Amino acid sequence: MQVSNLWVKIGNKQILKGVEVSVNPGEVVAVMGPNGSGKSTLAYTLLGHPKYEVTKGEMKVDGKKINELSPDERAGLGMYLANQYPMAIEGLVSVRFLWQLYKKRQVGKKISGIVEFRKWLVVEAEKLGLNLELLNRGLNEDFSGGEKKKMEILQMMVFSPKYVILDEIDSGLDVDALKKIATTVKQVAEKMNVGVLVITHYNRILKYLKADKVVVFEDGKVSRTGGASLALEVENKGYLQKNNE
Repeated sequence: MQVSNLWVKIGNKQILKGVEVSVNPGEVVAVMGPNGSGKSTLAYTLLGHPKYEVTKGEMKVDGKKINELSPDERAGLGMYLANQYPMAIEGLVSVRFLWQLYKKRQVGKKISGIVEFRKWLVVEAEKLGLNLELLNRGLNEDFSGGEKKKMEILQMMVFSPKYVILDEIDSGLDVDALKKIATTVKQVAEKMNVGVLVITHYNRILKYLKADKVVVFEDGKVSRTGGASLALEVENKGYLQKNNE
């Protein structure tokens, strides 16, 4: 997944200003930056949210340009976004939704019926510490914040993605939930050679989901790139330490 010289605006406001980011299969890339720097804009633009207008540059997945593709077409290429604020959909029973998603995205899986699928789903939900009763409830309906995040990751596992974008999935999570979610993403990424783009304010998720590369956004631009140690430096010294030295 490659983003080249990407310029994005909302209405008359320019948000991204020539961003360059790439994520290879099996690679974990962390994007950090202060509020309003364009991190979530990148996530939603990659998945084709109509609110975000690309004025220049291009986005590619495995060499295929996706600028003009619809969100469902991008999903068809294996792109998955775990939202910071997942929506609740009353009446859409979670387990039924996940079964339909599984059938749509059967990539190298051998489960043929819903009974076998339910058994597999229960095992994966238990690994995440997700209350099994929620599987029979409307999607995210009356879920806590942490339960919604766990459901996003369970959806990811069902979806069989090629590229995962985590938009501040760590916000509002306690230590145990954070560890379970991060380690699950790590295992999926390693097992299935999935590229992961982690958007976060904090280094704590990267203790469990180690970043191969860290990219820092400031004012819609990439200000710095580095290895995993850059995330710890940013957390300890802040985003603007270079300007303060």
